[in-house]
Amino acid sequence: MKKLINDPRAVVDESVDGFGMAHADIVDVHPDPKFVVRKGAPVAGKVALVSGGGSGHEPLHAGFVGLGMLDAAVPGAVFTSPTPDQIIPATVAVDSGAGVVHIVKNYTGDVLNFETAAEMAQAEGVRVRSVLVNDDVAVEDSLYTAGRRGVGGTVLVEKIAGASAQRGDDLDAVTAIAERVVANVRTMGVALSGCTVPHAGTPSFELADDEIEIGIGIHGEPGRHRIAMESADAITDRLLEPVLEDLSLASGDKVLLFVNGMGGTPLSELYIVYRRAAHVLAERGATVERSLVGNYVTSLEMQGCSVSVLRLDDEMTRLWDAPVHTAALRWGA
Repeated sequence: MKKLINDPRAVVDESVDGFGMAHADIVDVHPDPKFVVRKGAPVAGKVALVSGGGSGHEPLHAGFVGLGMLDAAVPGAVFTSPTPDQIIPATVAVDSGAGVVHIVKNYTGDVLNFETAAEMAQAEGVRVRSVLVNDDVAVEDSLYTAGRRGVGGTVLVEKIAGASAQRGDDLDAVTAIAERVVANVRTMGVALSGCTVPHAGTPSFELADDEIEIGIGIHGEPGRHRIAMESADAITDRLLEPVLEDLSLASGDKVLLFVNGMGGTPLSELYIVYRRAAHVLAERGATVERSLVGNYVTSLEMQGCSVSVLRLDDEMTRLWDAPVHTAALRWGA
């Protein structure tokens, strides 16, 4: 294992500390228990958004803390859910009295720990709503979930719901918009290689030089099938077909197309995937109104990508375009 780390047990603490130092104009880092909050939180009169999960998926989630997105992010150990002892104080810290929305990826540990934290925060007088993200069409169940996993679509939920909260929508309205995004986004991923969790020291799974895993999860969970390596266009078609089928995409639909890197894939290759996906959508009669390409929900150094399609309506498009200023997404502000 070759990694730019010191002690494998200190990776998350040192990484989050460095993130806070690099983006001190945007966030504050609470050291113990560890969580990241938007600078100046809580924002008076504003519904707060809190998310989190295992580390190793950077910039998710701390990279999306700031104006127009999250108010707090709670990092667990690598590929491990944060604990209620972290989530509760993060929730309380950003509550202005307008309530808090928890955005939770559908992994068993995340769901249980955020549920416990929500109950405890509500006992302290904080109104909490929870939105479950389950956009992965690859499998119904995995090593980590009961039902579909939450993956790339999480970024789109956080951006659009974050803009809703930023413009002053109330708790019920922000929750409803987040749930509308979840209902209209689907994702499928592929791995060309495994990744190595620092404290493990060996790859989480092995692929032969000529093998790929279709439908992989962001923790290295098994996908739909393992096949021989194919061209970028053929792989993109394999990812996009179940996404469009599950979404019941129709001619005339307007969409946001998101090609996400898993951490070890060059941007040039992600644009090749985007090119093919955009062609396929055009052939189906869909209009790509908005796009996002890059490493936003990674899996350490895994080579691979995911393709997400969000069916847009006019309000979601306006909220996507609304100003955002975070470490990982910035426009209009």
